[in-house]
Amino acid sequence: MTRLCCTRFERAARKLGWLRKRRIVGLDDSKKLVAERRDELAPRIREHALAWSVAEIDAQRIDAWNIYQASRQAMTAALDQLSILPDYLLLDAMKLDVLIEQKSLIHGDARSVSIAAASILAKTHRDARMQEWDAVYPQYGLGQHKGYATADHLEALRQHGPSPLHRHSFAPVRESNCWAVGATQISFLQEIESAEGTAEPAIVPLQNA
Repeated sequence: MTRLCCTRFERAARKLGWLRKRRIVGLDDSKKLVAERRDELAPRIREHALAWSVAEIDAQRIDAWNIYQASRQAMTAALDQLSILPDYLLLDAMKLDVLIEQKSLIHGDARSVSIAAASILAKTHRDARMQEWDAVYPQYGLGQHKGYATADHLEALRQHGPSPLHRHSFAPVRESNCWAVGATQISFLQEIESAEGTAEPAIVPLQNA
């Protein structure tokens, strides 16, 4: 499974609302849909939803709170932004500290059309933002991999280090900014012995902190 390492909304932006009494064919977990299909469904969801919103959480808050807590904060913010206050919440494997009756569903985006619609709006919003940030940080190729930890993305991290969009709680990002990753050192004692002609210097790989 390829994980996200560059994000402002990783698993955090969510649409909350209701669909009108109109069936939208093809709603499913956004991860199971190709980008073109998500782009087709997103405007139809926005058109027929009674209310919807998307909230963003930046990488710094994810680092500070962890992904789960940052996701809860974004969901609460999205709820606050709705033009109509819901009387019941269906949530994807999560519970919010709000005074609204709610139900948490494991794999909710595969079991509920409302949660699936939310995941599609969140995903298309995030992908669009990655395209925008690609113009600001073209060296990372964000428009192609959308922030996922592909081989090209990880190589760009090694060459350029992380941007403000990258979350340091993700190990490849953290290591790309650490001088010691992949470094070697010479044992001080062996260096002295080598200088005295009693031994050859030994190169010892550093262990990651």
